[in-house]
Amino acid sequence: MKKTLFIVTLAVLVLSGCATQSISGFQSFQAHDLNTLLKSGELKQTKDNVFVINDSSSSMSNRYLGADFSGQAELTKLDVEKQILYRINQTIPNIALSSGVRSFGFGPCLDWGYTKLNQTVQSYAKASFAEAINSLNCSSGGTPVAAALTEAKTDLATTSGNIAVILLSDGFNYETSPVPALKKLKEDFGDRLCVYTVWVGNEKDSVGKAALQQLVDIAGCGFSTTASQVATSKGVADFVTNVFFTQSDVRSDSTTKCADISQSGFVDKQGCWVSGVFFDFDQAAIKPDSAKVLNKVINILKQTPLLTIEIQGHTDSKGSTEYNQRLSEKRAVSVRHFLVNKGIADSRLTTMGHGESKPVASNDTDEGRARNRRVIYNRTDR
Repeated sequence: MKKTLFIVTLAVLVLSGCATQSISGFQSFQAHDLNTLLKSGELKQTKDNVFVINDSSSSMSNRYLGADFSGQAELTKLDVEKQILYRINQTIPNIALSSGVRSFGFGPCLDWGYTKLNQTVQSYAKASFAEAINSLNCSSGGTPVAAALTEAKTDLATTSGNIAVILLSDGFNYETSPVPALKKLKEDFGDRLCVYTVWVGNEKDSVGKAALQQLVDIAGCGFSTTASQVATSKGVADFVTNVFFTQSDVRSDSTTKCADISQSGFVDKQGCWVSGVFFDFDQAAIKPDSAKVLNKVINILKQTPLLTIEIQGHTDSKGSTEYNQRLSEKRAVSVRHFLVNKGIADSRLTTMGHGESKPVASNDTDEGRARNRRVIYNRTDR
């Protein structure tokens, strides 16, 4: 009898992993105040619901080796997830919002299920959201993120408006591919739902970054970031801004509609960043001498991982309006393909063709027409 009991106990431990308790309390953190920007009209709310899916599997019991959360010794990856959620909670300004939290793993931390609803979707309040964060008190078991995504359909069934799903994980060792579950979730909620992933991992878990990026790509909207990029007050403020808001044109400097990306290339009269990618007449192919300028674009995108852009193609006035519209779209797509082939996530790039409708120079001269055969960029993350 004792031998049987020992075997059963051992089997349970193997299946669940050893549950590791998270720390109590949080590091000191001074959140950026976004309420001023909200009141001024500079920030326009785009999300009505936030639903957190947290990795509480046994791999999150491992020590976090990054230097960005070194205020307390021996933090686990689960501890870092909770620190990030705490900082997000402190940074969200005063907006009408619904929130919910679900975790995945297995064992006592999840009431012996593969996923647990830690907070039903309800009106957002900092206090109740903090309680949900604190309920993520230990990590154990495998990594059944697919189960959490499947249950999220029921969790979100009564919501209205746009939904931000924030997934925190090391993206490592998923037992079942989460791709079918996410595709089904997208079928149910369509363009209402976007996915934002935060990779909380160590160097040996780096393969997980690609797994999380794949989920964002399937969702078709959102972005991937890392724990280190949301470790500072500014990093968290940028994350919250890019998830929940767009930046309106109600700004003191109305000449910089494309602010913060005019770091290279020609800047047009509206302050929009022109890549220096100019095209031969009736062509959409990128010329060899444009590669150097596009490499500057790539560097800016890599240095600013939350930045998303719309690639806008233009033409001169030669040819019919309909033909030029199609040509401008081809030019935008050509640049997008170049950036994607250099490692920029396709989900960060959208394209738009404006045909001949927005010239920056006279179409009466060869020089003017050459300047109009161009691509410019507009930020879409604000």
